[in-house]
Amino acid sequence: MRNSHKQECFNHQQISLYQGNCLNPKTFEVPFIDLIVTSPPYNVGIEYSSNDDTLNYAQYLKFTETWITNCYHWSLPQARFLLNIPLDKNKGGQHSVGADITTLAQKIGWKYHSTIIWNEQNMSRRTAWGSWLSASAPYVIAPVELIVVLYKESWKKTRGSKQSDITKEEFIAWTNGVWTFNGESKKKIGHPAPFPRELPRRCIKLFSYVDDLVFDPFCGSGTTLIEAALNNRRGVGLEIDEKYCELAKRRIINSLNLDWQD
Repeated sequence: MRNSHKQECFNHQQISLYQGNCLNPKTFEVPFIDLIVTSPPYNVGIEYSSNDDTLNYAQYLKFTETWITNCYHWSLPQARFLLNIPLDKNKGGQHSVGADITTLAQKIGWKYHSTIIWNEQNMSRRTAWGSWLSASAPYVIAPVELIVVLYKESWKKTRGSKQSDITKEEFIAWTNGVWTFNGESKKKIGHPAPFPRELPRRCIKLFSYVDDLVFDPFCGSGTTLIEAALNNRRGVGLEIDEKYCELAKRRIINSLNLDWQD
């Protein structure tokens, strides 16, 4: 998977991190993915170093179509796609983001399986109720996000190690499609939009076999790669921003207790 369209930032045993752009279809040349776990930019004005998070909605859907199409081509026939996205968006207008992106993914070729509701239990970001105590123009805000479960050609896995490491208790709890755990601290991680390690951990253990290859096209602070390594999967991450690549590299080294020198 080496070519001029990406630069290797970190490689250790089963984990590889590349600086590159998931909008470029030539970043990877052959299908290699068993499971995608990712959370793309939400287009809500977050100040990333290398991504414009203030596109108009049509531009955002075009951006989304491009990277999801590339991931489809980079995926193996039995690949699964766990996509963490907003339920809706009201900054800059009311949009059914979750429904629109799910429909777009199916248009590209991904098949729909189900949707997990992630209950963050966090209303601290709520700043407006619209018309206060009036039916004039109230705003309804749900403190949840979606994890849309998609797959490429067939849902049943017949390839791979066929070795699962999920416990009975985890399987029963996580097949309930409402997951409740807190989000991650931006200040603690040093990234403007990190997701908590619990999210990829559950996705990886529930939807992949030991030694499957897990891919994150928006690797950010490296959370998906950390959980892939800790759960005996192979991991490949792609991140456009050099600063976040370095952050991810440091987090991976620290989380895996690696004796590492550049």
